[in-house]
Amino acid sequence: MKTEDLIKVIIQCAYNVRTHLAAGFLESVYQKALLIELREKGIHADSETPINVYYKDEIVGEFRADIIVEGEIIIELKAVQHLLSIHETQLVNYLTATHKDHGLLINFGGDRIEIKRKYREYKRS
Repeated sequence: MKTEDLIKVIIQCAYNVRTHLAAGFLESVYQKALLIELREKGIHADSETPINVYYKDEIVGEFRADIIVEGEIIIELKAVQHLLSIHETQLVNYLTATHKDHGLLINFGGDRIEIKRKYREYKRS
């Protein structure tokens, strides 16, 4: 599946989750529900994948990506009232560390679902 088509399916899956689960749950609940939605669409997704951060060829940190879809799209989930710029920066840093080009920041915690698409390299809108 092409990246753009895959992103559309992921976004639809996120909306499906939000339709069934209102705000107020822990991030892990939305994560498990989104994994179910993706699996039902035949999309491979890994959760809590450990990823090393390097500095001058040495490991200086490790993070866990909430979800990596088809080995190419990182999904960072939040369950907060409003997304902040630090959340966007976090996702871009994950993309940079993994050399992946596409990411989605999805917040299930507010009155409405928030979805932001991020890129490893800056793209004009």
